[in-house]
Amino acid sequence: MVFVWAFLVGGLICVIGQLILDIAKLTPGHALSILVVIGAILNGFGLYEPLIDFAGAGATVPITSFGNSLTQGALEEAEKHGLIGVVTGMFEVTSSGISSAIIFGMIGAIFFKPKG
Repeated sequence: MVFVWAFLVGGLICVIGQLILDIAKLTPGHALSILVVIGAILNGFGLYEPLIDFAGAGATVPITSFGNSLTQGALEEAEKHGLIGVVTGMFEVTSSGISSAIIFGMIGAIFFKPKG
């Protein structure tokens, strides 16, 4: 049943993103930013962690989880270090994911040629 809920929740998040693209006629960058902000807001209200507990990968894989991670890191470090912790916490929690994206993007650019 865990797989079903993960599929449904992850699919619902993707449907919301697709509706943003189709109905609002926004660019993919706008849709991406909106979904990150939604994840951050849900974390701020304490709603994203229960969603992760319920849906597992259905809530951690979509881009909304990135907003959740940013907010969670900022809040944890703000409690420890005050205002400077807000900035450092965001980078500390998300640095491995961002670094991986940069490294694998570079590897892809080295080994593959664009068609255009």
